Amino acid sequence: MIVVSDTSAITNLAAIQHLQLLPQLYNQVIVPEAVYRELVDIEPPVPGTIEVQTTPWLEVKQVFNRVIVNRLQSEVRLDPGESEAIALSLELKAALLLIDERRGRAEADRLGIKITGLLGILIEAKRKHLIVAVKPLMDSLIATSEFRISPALYNRVLTLVDEL
Repeated sequence: MIVVSDTSAITNLAAIQHLQLLPQLYNQVIVPEAVYRELVDIEPPVPGTIEVQTTPWLEVKQVFNRVIVNRLQSEVRLDPGESEAIALSLELKAALLLIDERRGRAEADRLGIKITGLLGILIEAKRKHLIVAVKPLMDSLIATSEFRISPALYNRVLTLVDEL
C-alpha cells in the first residue's frame, strides 16, 4: 500500500513521541521533497527533524507534475508541502494521503484521493491495539503542539474509540 504524508502527521506524532505509529500502520511512508524540506530545513528544528533523516521507513520522492503543484499553490492557496503531497498522491496512485489542513483535505477529497489525518491515525492505531487510549494523546497534542480540535470532534473521536 502506497501512503503519502504531508508534514503535520509526522511533526505532531513526533511531538508526542508516537512517530513509530506510522511504520507500524503503513510499513513505508512517502513524502515529497517539499515536505522533507519543511521538516529538515528549519531552525529551530521541529519535532521529527532528526527522525526523518535517519529512519528507513520514510522515502522521499520528487514530484514530476509541476503543473498540478503550481495550480494547487496559486488557485487553491496551499503551501508547497501540501501541494506536492497531493500531486505525489495522484502520480503514485497512493492508497492514502495523510493530511490535516482543511483546504488541503478538501482539495484532495475533490480529486478523489483517500485521506486521513492525525486523529484518523490515532483511531486506527487504537483499533489495531498499537495504543491503549486516544484521549491522552489528543490531550497531549492540544497541550504541546497547538493542535486545534473542536469540542464536538473531540467527543466524536472519543465516542468512536469507546473512551467517552
